[in-house]
Amino acid sequence: MLKVSGIAVYYGDMQALRNVSIDVNQGEVVSVIGSNGAGKSTLLKTISGMLRTRTGAISLNGNEISQSPPSQIVANGISHVPEGRQIFPTMTVLENLEMGAQFPRTQKVQHETMQQVFGYFPRLKERLKQKAGTLSGGEQQMLAMGRGLMSLPALMMLDEPSLGLAPVLVSTIFEIIEKINRQGTSILLIEQNVFHSLNISNRGYVLENGQVALSGTGRELLENPHIRKTYLGL
Repeated sequence: MLKVSGIAVYYGDMQALRNVSIDVNQGEVVSVIGSNGAGKSTLLKTISGMLRTRTGAISLNGNEISQSPPSQIVANGISHVPEGRQIFPTMTVLENLEMGAQFPRTQKVQHETMQQVFGYFPRLKERLKQKAGTLSGGEQQMLAMGRGLMSLPALMMLDEPSLGLAPVLVSTIFEIIEKINRQGTSILLIEQNVFHSLNISNRGYVLENGQVALSGTGRELLENPHIRKTYLGL
């Protein structure tokens, strides 16, 4: 459903991505792993329209989107849950969730979608009137993911969803990601917790110095000697 073909992306004169090609099929969980500065977040920002490609193409269900504005990309079915959550701290939980449903097709079913979000994250229902900035780190991550789901995405892109969370919450977040995927949403996941991310992934890509260095099934990458040494410390 998502096809990224040979893209190059620059920050000014500095090249961040070099001839990067990845794809995500319907119903898959696909992980992108790599060290800090490898270009992982840049890739998601480019797919979501926040950055532009200098060369290459990005398509969703066969339709070119690399020159579309971010709002149109969201309307077309891609949601981006950014690193650091990026919630609206002075707004309530309810208002944050409502911000995720800003298109006619999502507003019509906003109530039903919100009930689905509460099914994944019951704690959010308990805190609807609470200011988002007063939530715990785990609750803020749940809110960021819930807001992303409010746009009814066909593809959900998650950037470091377990960052800064206690180990028990990390496991919970990954269980919820799997549950969201089982309900029909494709997942493109960036995550420093390489074992957890590859363990739930159909396939994965390794970015090194802005290029795809390796790709394979989640299990193949977990068993790869380079991955085990470099990213798992084994």
